[in-house]
Amino acid sequence: MQIEQQEPPKKYNAFFPIILSLVLVFGLWLGYFLCNRLQNNSALSNNNRNATNDKINSLLDYIEYQYVDTINKKDLVEKTVTSMLQSLDPHSSYIAASEFETVNEPLEGNFDGIGVEFNIINDTIRVITPIQGGPSEKIGIRAGDKIVKVEGKIVAGVKITNKEVFDKLRGKSGSTVNVSILRSGIHKPLIFNIIRDAIPLYSIDASYMVNSNVGYIKISKFAATTYDEYLKAFNILSKQGMKKLILDLRGNPGGYLNAAVDISDEFLVNGLQIVYTQGKANPKKVYKATERGSFENNDLAVLIDEGSASASEIVAGAIQDNDRGTIIGRRSFGKGLVQDQLQLPDGSAIRLTIARYYTPTGRCIQKPYSDDKSQYYSEEYDRYENGELLNADSIKLDKTKKYFTADGKIVYGGGGIMPDIFVPLDTAKNNAFINKVFYMGAINTFAFEYADKNRDKLKVFVSAKNYIAQFEITNSILEDFYDYCGKLNAKLGSINKEKTNQALKPYLKAFIGRDVFDKDAYYPIINQSDKCILKAVEVLSK
Repeated sequence: MQIEQQEPPKKYNAFFPIILSLVLVFGLWLGYFLCNRLQNNSALSNNNRNATNDKINSLLDYIEYQYVDTINKKDLVEKTVTSMLQSLDPHSSYIAASEFETVNEPLEGNFDGIGVEFNIINDTIRVITPIQGGPSEKIGIRAGDKIVKVEGKIVAGVKITNKEVFDKLRGKSGSTVNVSILRSGIHKPLIFNIIRDAIPLYSIDASYMVNSNVGYIKISKFAATTYDEYLKAFNILSKQGMKKLILDLRGNPGGYLNAAVDISDEFLVNGLQIVYTQGKANPKKVYKATERGSFENNDLAVLIDEGSASASEIVAGAIQDNDRGTIIGRRSFGKGLVQDQLQLPDGSAIRLTIARYYTPTGRCIQKPYSDDKSQYYSEEYDRYENGELLNADSIKLDKTKKYFTADGKIVYGGGGIMPDIFVPLDTAKNNAFINKVFYMGAINTFAFEYADKNRDKLKVFVSAKNYIAQFEITNSILEDFYDYCGKLNAKLGSINKEKTNQALKPYLKAFIGRDVFDKDAYYPIINQSDKCILKAVEVLSK
């Protein structure tokens, strides 16, 4: 779960001394009395603080010296800090120096590397696609290439992991990595010296026209680059005739608060409140819409589900509380806590909850939590067990936290955003055989190998749009897939083949399309039978 931050990380600058001044003294005796009182209190406070520090340091020293086995004091300190932060709330956390870059990359919007999307197929690194404009694309690496050596060392057939691939291929911009590649149709390995560069990480998963006037934009997280990405996607769709928009925030775990505010601002007229934050040491701060919004009066639908958290809930809450659009889907996660990130001198960092955020009607949507953090995060599974994901009547709302929008609509706090229109989990997609082969990775790997063998034929479609309209999954492709599954010991069993074929075709077509035309072919195919999107189109058409 990514956690909500007000802004990008702050650097550590040490603690500044607090200077207390007495500017008014009523008489010598009163002045003497107050000074002594302040000195005594300050001394007591310092003594308490020093005693606490001495207690912790003494305990660590004692453990290091007396413990039955040799320990690493640095590791013990990190475990202590981790445990201390975890005891506060579910979202305060410690980030070790070794994990800092990996944890922050998704929110910063870039990383340094060679710029390929890859998958490990049959114990071999296979390039799914080189990232557009990245160093690998510029030097001529193609989709389907097999990376067999890195810096002269064999990386194929050695049970390499994703983490090991990242460690070998990522590095500082300007540094060089040597890779050996096998390519279909070429018998000798190709040698590439790739100069690493900054590689963008996108937070807009998909943007396309659902029909002649309804656009669709899916945001996967709220990163430093999200607003600029949104504007680019929005402008492209506007030129294609978009008059109404479906904003998909399902499964979006959040990110930067400011990114959520910027996106919300696009839909709300000047002066409307978006959100406000408040904490013990952080006075109330109100965020309002400005004049810059470019979609303030057009029809809007926002999709959410149990995976939509923090920044996603800020956007959904702002839209709902201002009666601006229709929220469709299932109850959101319920995270109303704001974290601030402080980087420490050794490269580690802490994310500390410093405030709560409140939607325009004044509701905090943070769901309850206790010392049992596992129960907090398993609450999503509990919703499934209780039937909430299938039936709106099973949802337990806190009726004591009732609020009213300007138009008189009732909304609730204390446990996520409840959509205006409930759409249950689609159980029709729960085909046992498809679920089995999907989680085995069989659909993904078969689609990749099919695309790799038929890449030239598939390229004839030129664009994702043409591929979607013209390419069909034939019975021959389906039989090849079943044979492929048989080799993986994924037996058909007593399945209804006709129904399975109908459910299987969109997945195969989408994954094959992704391997040739990237996400431009994947999402439009997968979403064709998505009940939330179909409901949004229905609502927007009225």
